[in-house]
Amino acid sequence: MSDTTQLRQPRRDARENRAGILAAAHVALAHDPRASVDAIARQAGLSRRALYGHFDDRDALVSELVAQGAARFNAVAATIDDTDARVALARLAAALWNEAAHVQVLAAIALDEAHLEETATALAPLRRTVVRIVREGQEADVLRTDVAAPTLARLVEETARTVITRIDASSPEARTLAVRAVLSIAGLSWRQAEALLDTHPEILSDAGTASA
Repeated sequence: MSDTTQLRQPRRDARENRAGILAAAHVALAHDPRASVDAIARQAGLSRRALYGHFDDRDALVSELVAQGAARFNAVAATIDDTDARVALARLAAALWNEAAHVQVLAAIALDEAHLEETATALAPLRRTVVRIVREGQEADVLRTDVAAPTLARLVEETARTVITRIDASSPEARTLAVRAVLSIAGLSWRQAEALLDTHPEILSDAGTASA
C-alpha cells in the first residue's frame, strides 16, 4: 500500500464515521430534542470518546445538523418560481415533504432554546421565500388578506411543520394532507385546493417533488 493510499484511507473512514454520527444524531434528537452525547454515541454504536474525536461538543454536533437541514430547505425554496402564489405554496410544501426527516430533526432542535436563534437564522432564506410568496398572493388577491403577510407566512410555516412532524410519512395520503393543510391556512377552501391540485398533478407526483 502506497503512502498516498495510507493517508487517504483514514480520511475516508473518518468521513464515514462522521456521517454515521450525524445519522445517529438525527434519530436520537428526533425522539428527544435534549438527547445527550452519550445517547447519540450509543445510537451510533460508538463510545463517547470516539464521538468527541469528530465533534468538540454537543453544540458543535447540533450546529452541523442545523446547517445541513437548513441548507436542504433553502435549496428547495430557491427552486420555487411559480408566478401563481397558490401553486408556489403547494409546490414548496410538497417538495419539503421529501425532506420530512430533516424537518423532524430541526423541529425537535428548535424546541431547545439554546439553538432557537441559530435555527431561525439558518432558515432565513426559506422564510423570506415564504413571505414573498404570501405577499405576492395577497397582492394578487388569491390568498387571504385578513392577516398581515409576515404573520400569515409564519402560520403557513407552522402548519407545514406540524403536519410533516405529526403525520405518518408512510401513509399514502400524507403528502397530499400536508399540501392541503398549507393551502387551507393560506385561505383556500378544500374545493379550491382540490381544483388546484387537479390542474397541477405534477405537484404531488414523485417526479415533481424529487429531492436533489
